[in-house]
Amino acid sequence: MRIKVTVVWCVWILALLWQHHVVARFVVEKNNLKITSPRSLRGIYECAIGNFGVPKYGGAMIGAVVYPKANQNGCNRFEGADASLFASRPGGFPTFLLVDRGECYFTLKAWNAQKGGAAAILVADDRIEPLITMDTPEEGTGANDDDYIEKINIPSALVSKGLGDSIKAALASGDMVNVNLDWREALPHPDDRVEYEFWTNSNDECGAKCDAQLSFVSSFKGAAQLLEQKGFTQFTPHFITWYCPQAFILSKQCKAQCINNGRYCAPDPDQDFSRGYDGRDVVIQNLRQACFFKVANESKKPWQWWDYVTDFAIRCPMRENRYTQECSDQVIASLGVDVKKIRDCVGDPNADAENPVLKKEQDAQIGKGTRGDVTILPTLIINNRQYRGKLSREAVLKAICSAFKETTEPSICLTPDMETNECLVNNGGCWQDKSANITACRDTFRGRVCECPVVQNVKFVGDGYTHCEATARLRCAVNNGGCWKGAQEGRVYSACIDDHTKGCKCPPGFRGDGVHSCEDIDECKEKLACQCPECNCKNTWGSYECKCNSGLYYMRDNDMCIGKYTASVNSGGFIIWVIFLVIAIVGLVGYAFYKYRIQRYMDSEIRAIMAQYMPLDNQPDASVQLQQGV
Repeated sequence: MRIKVTVVWCVWILALLWQHHVVARFVVEKNNLKITSPRSLRGIYECAIGNFGVPKYGGAMIGAVVYPKANQNGCNRFEGADASLFASRPGGFPTFLLVDRGECYFTLKAWNAQKGGAAAILVADDRIEPLITMDTPEEGTGANDDDYIEKINIPSALVSKGLGDSIKAALASGDMVNVNLDWREALPHPDDRVEYEFWTNSNDECGAKCDAQLSFVSSFKGAAQLLEQKGFTQFTPHFITWYCPQAFILSKQCKAQCINNGRYCAPDPDQDFSRGYDGRDVVIQNLRQACFFKVANESKKPWQWWDYVTDFAIRCPMRENRYTQECSDQVIASLGVDVKKIRDCVGDPNADAENPVLKKEQDAQIGKGTRGDVTILPTLIINNRQYRGKLSREAVLKAICSAFKETTEPSICLTPDMETNECLVNNGGCWQDKSANITACRDTFRGRVCECPVVQNVKFVGDGYTHCEATARLRCAVNNGGCWKGAQEGRVYSACIDDHTKGCKCPPGFRGDGVHSCEDIDECKEKLACQCPECNCKNTWGSYECKCNSGLYYMRDNDMCIGKYTASVNSGGFIIWVIFLVIAIVGLVGYAFYKYRIQRYMDSEIRAIMAQYMPLDNQPDASVQLQQGV
């Protein structure tokens, strides 16, 4: 029966490709391989990332290549002399094992290399062709450990036949071949949010791959929800479906595997049409999961999808015959989501019409730009690049962390399990002020950057390596602006001035650079103050004291003694007061005289003006004078 099912599906796929002339576009994800020695091979080459093990996304590895004298295809365990070559030695480079392609699965080669102590495995192609992706076997691994694939934790890469032959020739001539495997640009990292997709399947009876997929969803759920809730990521689940070629729509196989009149199909879970669940059941549950995400996303809670998928896998497994709509509805209701909205989204699976959700999923399978078509389940796509490697919480989280723009990673990416904090060793070679516990070293997932910090809203500027200086107002509140500060004899002096945007200047009474030191100036010794004949000078920290002989008063601004505080009429102080009094009296008299003269002047002016318009009492009437004249 399994053979018949396989034949039917192969015929469907061939008919589909023939009818629509479609060829899947599969993109091989690559990273850089840099050879630093010998000189004849020095350069940067491409290699294909294996779809197993743990690629060091965001990082790099340096190692020395070893090509075994026996077991050169790596299909057997390395024992004896060969195994001793792979173990890393103190002070030496890690071993990158080079093996030939062929004779066994890629995963078995990697497993044997890891068991032998290699830090990474390079597989040399045995034919001249473009690079391909080394994938895991569908079934039957050929190893004693059935679950060894999940235990592979070293990175793997496929190199071209030409490069493999050149490395072998260099090793045969006695040269040491040093290689740098670099994954820092394997994933784009444009901004502070990572967008990723998880192409999955609700089928839980497809063997080791389904088990690994369910295990990943369960273990990654917490991290995924945290990243989504904080706005660090935008996650979208997807589901692969095929459609039945027109010639097979009425066949028993198509009706059992498809919905909506052959438009959306999935393989039979156990590849047996006569028993168990059909591919049709899988498509409907995939649709329910896609609809659940749609509804949850519309309610601003997309992270609930992880709860539904994990709960459904636990409560509604195929092996317990609970892979049903009724069980699904119970899980949906328990999460507080409207079951009716899910049913409306699913629609009628028997209708001869498009389903908008599944149609959108089929369109999304086709690759665009740098992303190839999705043909492998499960598939993880991060920032529009397909992830390669083991589907585990740690490996996937590292890949996601490497896709953030440097210095924008969330705190979960900077834990010891995720990366090594380079700032802990010699402060990463960056500037620091140990007294104030301020540093320019900033830990990132990809390493460290030396960047002057912002502390208490005060920005530091500088190169970050040798110098950082506080700027703007309030800068003196943070480590005194990086300036000198001293206290002695109950006095506190600072070289920082808040209204200056930057710079340090020793206060009056001190001299120095203002940053590291300000030394007290001895005004007495250097004859800078208190130098009048009657003055007695005494230096103090940051200032000086000056006293006058015979009770004279010292005027600091003029640096002179000006008088005594005694009752003697001959004293200079009395004379000064008399002078002040005389000046005051003269001023008052002058002011009174001035007011009197002004008043007289104003009176005469007013009288003259009025005389022009009316007779005054002391002037004779003009008409009387005229009559008397007659």
